Amino acid sequence: MATKKHLPVAGGASLIPWLGIATIIILLDQLTKITITKLFAYGESLRVMPGFNLVLVYNKGAAFSFLAAESGWQRYFFTAIGIAAVGFILYLLKKHAGQKLFCWALALVLGGAVGNLIDRVLYGHVIDFLDFHVGGWHWPAFNVADSAICIGALMFILDELRRVGK
Repeated sequence: MATKKHLPVAGGASLIPWLGIATIIILLDQLTKITITKLFAYGESLRVMPGFNLVLVYNKGAAFSFLAAESGWQRYFFTAIGIAAVGFILYLLKKHAGQKLFCWALALVLGGAVGNLIDRVLYGHVIDFLDFHVGGWHWPAFNVADSAICIGALMFILDELRRVGK
């Protein structure tokens, strides 16, 4: 009888579930970005409900458009950081594959990082389209990958608080 091969890691846990979660995030992120670029022209906005618009914008920088106005070097800088982050996250997943909350956080951050990395490599910028606002103040536009990274970061905090509480 043939047995399934899983990517075994320390403690006998498998990487497959965590890589599966990351893959789902990547697919959702890229599908939504492809859809928005097919339906919208750059800068076009659609009011969905009070406080929320869909808008097609490009971010050549990092979070909150950090370094977006630079001459282009930031594309390679943030690509290199993304690749390094992916490698480090894979290492952490292998090392801690049995720690569920921690690995959920890692898997979300991994999926988000790869989603935005794909954009940087293919287009030289990240595609953003979710625009939340209150009155005249707009939160910087973001995407599914950014959302996954933020949720993953919150899960890291929760995991650490839980660990400290023990």
